[in-house]
Parts: sequence; structure tokens; C-alpha cells
Amino acid sequence: MASRDDTTRRTDSGIEILPVYGPGALGGWDPAEKLGEPGRYPFTRGVHPEMYRRRLWTMRQYAGFGTAESTNERFKFLLQHGQTGLSCAFDLPTQMGYDSDHPRADGEVGKVGVAVDSLADMRLLLAGLPLEQVTTSMTINATAAILLLLYELVAEEEGIGGAQLGGTIQNDILKEYIARGTYIYPPRPSMRLIVDTFAYCRDHLPSWNSISISGYHIREAGSTAVQEVAFTLADGIAYVEAALAAGLEVDEIAPRLSFFFNSHNNLFEEVAKFRAARRMWARIMTERFGAKEERSKMLRFHAQTGGSTLTAQQPENNIVRVTVQALAAALGGTQSLHTNGFDEALGLPTERAAKLALRTQQVVGYETGIADTADPLAGSYYVEALTDEVERRAIDYLRRIDEMGGAVAAIEARFPQDEIEAAAYAYAKAVDDGEKVVVGVNRFVDEEVEPAEVFPVDPELQRTQVARLERVRAERDAGAVEAALEDVRAAARGTQNLLVPMKEALRRMATLGEVSDALRAEWGVYSPGG
Repeated sequence: MASRDDTTRRTDSGIEILPVYGPGALGGWDPAEKLGEPGRYPFTRGVHPEMYRRRLWTMRQYAGFGTAESTNERFKFLLQHGQTGLSCAFDLPTQMGYDSDHPRADGEVGKVGVAVDSLADMRLLLAGLPLEQVTTSMTINATAAILLLLYELVAEEEGIGGAQLGGTIQNDILKEYIARGTYIYPPRPSMRLIVDTFAYCRDHLPSWNSISISGYHIREAGSTAVQEVAFTLADGIAYVEAALAAGLEVDEIAPRLSFFFNSHNNLFEEVAKFRAARRMWARIMTERFGAKEERSKMLRFHAQTGGSTLTAQQPENNIVRVTVQALAAALGGTQSLHTNGFDEALGLPTERAAKLALRTQQVVGYETGIADTADPLAGSYYVEALTDEVERRAIDYLRRIDEMGGAVAAIEARFPQDEIEAAAYAYAKAVDDGEKVVVGVNRFVDEEVEPAEVFPVDPELQRTQVARLERVRAERDAGAVEAALEDVRAAARGTQNLLVPMKEALRRMATLGEVSDALRAEWGVYSPGG
């Protein structure tokens, strides 16, 4: 991040960039070892032989705000305009395991996502959607198992079996301790809940991705691209180790593991990051875990453009940023993509911004020609050198984490948190000092600011949501609910798969908060450093 009058150039991860790249940058470089063929080990060039020639990535625009009804309307709007997959955000109370009438939910209901308190809300959220045809991604972690079970229950009510359902739950609790903070329980019981979800999906939802191991929020917290790869794959290793320790087989669970990465503005470093991550994961699964199935070795990922790169100043500049980031994700071989609305530094995306973000993906996919061949940047001296260097630096991080005892121990020692904080400080200082140019913020600044359209928030939303919750409680069989919740508590004390009694409790109209409280009663809550 050197100034323009300095001859030194570096990527956002601090990798020094040469003035020009040629064969000497790849001395001793073996394309058979480093690249292979698209769709074949080590998958540097992508997980499918022809990549997007047969089918573009899934265009999965993020939605979720206010009530279940309003989110359902946005889902249908996006599907009508060519979206090919659903993606749902949940409000903070839902993420933290609180019902909408809990004191800690006050003022947060429906603000950053949709409020889901019970099966009644999930029915409204999914009403009229072709669940057997469309895949759905749910950005939810501590309460991921609850939302998954509610989704399955609605599908069952519509006569759709688990084998027909496809989608992804984020379900990545380790990155919450590292970067985001929407955790409930301590790390080790949380890992048990995740492994129980793996086993449940294997048995009941075989086409569902049981986790989306997320570097996105690690990057949003201020990490470098290298740290994003390293800490994400370290978390992935921890999940696989936990599953194996619980008696699951690697080739049973690995094909349903998916990943979620950020896409930022440094086009070539981002492409290199995606390619390096894919190669690293293939070797980790093969050499460390002995995976035999090819799908077990594939790093399949969803990408989202960088929310933290968006600026409230001159917000239409974000259209350009999002386009560059979408190009990076597509050139890097993503399986699905969300493009941010240009107004998201101001609030939830307006309908206009959401449609334009979807159109951005469609232009990239259908008009640029980058989908005509697999891995179009392969063999670039610059891109291959960057890919190797990102991999080298990320492997060094993994070695240090292994020496600490793995990702959980490293998190408990605050190693990734401290590394990210240092990187975030360095970036902020570079912006403040003018070394890192952010157009419209520290250069090319407008003196006059035009008013922007902002997504409206209904002040009555919490009242109507709480009223629906009260009706659910009044109309259900309270005794049956309490008996089912006691079964959840007993399972938490024992070794039974937790999702089985949780599903029965939710079927009997137990709320998300009540099921979460049943686990809180047995496991306690996590307090950093406490």
C-alpha cells in the first residue's frame, strides 16, 4: 500500500509486486503439479471441467428484512428478475437465540434481517416458493440447526422430502468467536451441535450443505486476503477433525462441506486467493485426512462482494467496486455469488439497488466472455506467482495454528483475533495517511453531498411480530411443548443427536428462543476471556 510516487507496490496482504513478471517469476514451476486440469486434482483451475460453459454460477442475492411476509415478497421479486438461488439474512435476535419479545431483542427486531420466532414465521417466509427446485442459503450460525429444522418442517408440510431439498446453512461458529460475535454457547458444546448437524444431514438431508465455512466475516473484520484463506481453512480442519472424532467417515461428510469467501477490490490478489484456497484444501483433504472421493477434495465456495469496501460517500461508486469484485469471484471460479447493493453502506438495500446488483452479475456472466473458458487467467506469470505466494503465506499460518493445538485452541488464545486486529489497524492507518486511496473518501471528495434513498424500516414491525408470537403461544399445547423441551435438555446432557428432539419441539410450536434456552440451561453461554 505504498503511495503512488513510491516505486514499491504491494497487494492488500502486503505481497510486494514486481514491475513486470516473466518466466523468471516461476522458476522451477511445474504446471502439472500446480495446475492440473479444470475439474481435476488439485482443482486450482476450478471444480468442473468446463466451469461456466455449461452453466453459470448460481446468482444468489441476499435478502431478509423486517417480517417474513416482506422477505418472501423480495424473494419472489428477485426470482422474477432472473435470480437462480435464494439467500436469507436473519435479524440479530434470531441469530442470538432470542424471541422477538425478549428484552434483549428490543429495537433489533427485523433490522438487519428477517425475524423468525417459530414454525409460523417460517411458513410465511417460504410461502409459494418452489422448495424442491430452488436452493436456499441461510446466513445463520449459533441457531443454524433450528432454522434448518424449521425449513425441513415446512417442506414436509408441503409433501417435499428431505432428499429433494438443496441449500446451505452457514453453521460456522468458529468464525463467530474470531470475527463476528453472534455466538451463544462455549466453543466445545457448539462444535458438538455442528457435528450433530453433519450427521443429521447425512441421514435426512443428503443434498444439503451442512456448513459454509466462512472467510467472509473474517475479511469484513479487517483481515488480509492471506489471513482470510488461512483462518478459514484452519476452521475447516477443526470441523473435519471433530466429525472424525465423533465417528463420522471423512468421505461421508466432506462432500457436503462448502465455503464462503469475500471478494475485494484488488482483482488479481482476489483471483489468486480463490485458486490458492482450492489447491490447499484439496491437498489437506488428501494428505491430512486421507479422503478418497474426488468430491471430498473439492473446495466449493460462495462469494459475496465486500461489504466493508462500500462507502457512504458517493455511494454510486460502489456499483463499480461491486462489478470489479464480481469479476474477481467469477475469474476465481466461484460456485455462487451475491453482489451487494450500492446503498448498503447507508442501510438495507432498496429494491432498485438489489435489482441493479443482480443485473451486474448478469452482465458479467452473459456479456464479458469470461465464462467462455475455464480459468482464463491460468498461466499468467503474475497470477500464478501471486497464487503461489498466497498459498505459501497461508500455509505458514496453518503451521502456527497447528503448533497451538488447532483452531479452537488458537481462538481461545486469541491468536487469529489479534492478527486480524493488527491488519485492520494497518489498513485504517494507510487510508488515514492517504497511502491507500479510497475514491470519494480520501481523494476526489465531493464538497456537496446529494441525499440518498434509504430503505425504510417499519416502526410497527416489532409490535406485529410480537403479536404473532403471542398467538403461537396461546394456541399451542403448552404441556406437549414443555415435554419436548425437556427431551432437548436431556439430549444436551447425553449423547443423542440433538436435532432429533429439537425437531419435535419445533413441530409442537416451541419457539427458537425456547429451544436455545434449553441448550443454554445445560451448556451456559460463552464470554470471551471469562
